Amino acid sequence: MNSSDGRSGRLGVGIIGAGHVGPVLGAALAGAGHALVGISAVSDRSLERAEAMLPGVPVLSVEQIIERSELVILAVPTAELKQLVEGLATLKVWQPGQLVLHTAAAYGTGVLAPAMAAGVIPLAVHPAIVFTGTTLDLARLAESYCIVTAPAPVLPIAQALAVEMGAEPVVVAEADREAFARTIGAVTAAATDAVSDAVASLAKMGIEHPGSVLGSALHSAVDIALRRSKAE
Repeated sequence: MNSSDGRSGRLGVGIIGAGHVGPVLGAALAGAGHALVGISAVSDRSLERAEAMLPGVPVLSVEQIIERSELVILAVPTAELKQLVEGLATLKVWQPGQLVLHTAAAYGTGVLAPAMAAGVIPLAVHPAIVFTGTTLDLARLAESYCIVTAPAPVLPIAQALAVEMGAEPVVVAEADREAFARTIGAVTAAATDAVSDAVASLAKMGIEHPGSVLGSALHSAVDIALRRSKAE
């Protein structure tokens, strides 16, 4: 990746969090030529996911990842992000000039303030898809958008990383991140519940391939709704 601060095209990337998001973003960046230095994983399920998505990438402690990485990706639940950043600042492990990227939709870069005080470069990049934690997400990333927020001098870095993950970057202001998260969260939650209920109802009717039947109707309905919104 060529950036305005002269960084080389190949970054050493460390991933904190082996949930549905972190391993997928790691695989996407590895596919773009970056080197994965390690991933943190605690539970058996997260260890299995890390091995499946990132075979051969070492499982390291959070402190080891920060020590060895030029780019640190914080792919942890939103509720845990602030405490994690503050705790690591207290331990004095952040490194000046290090890129630190979090994936939480509701936060801009303000949540990284304790790390910024140690000299890190803050980036907020949220892929606007629902992750499964599998290779299916890599294809979905290629058809998706990343919501990016960063200080103006380093915004091109955040945008470039989104592109390298396969997505199209969309800049959202710091003050709008929370509202964005509420809007997208409400829509995806409602859609997930409605689709699950509808598929179950069709299955009870004895309809074959209820998911495919419903999917066909949904695709056309969403397409019409989006076309109408563009026309207004």
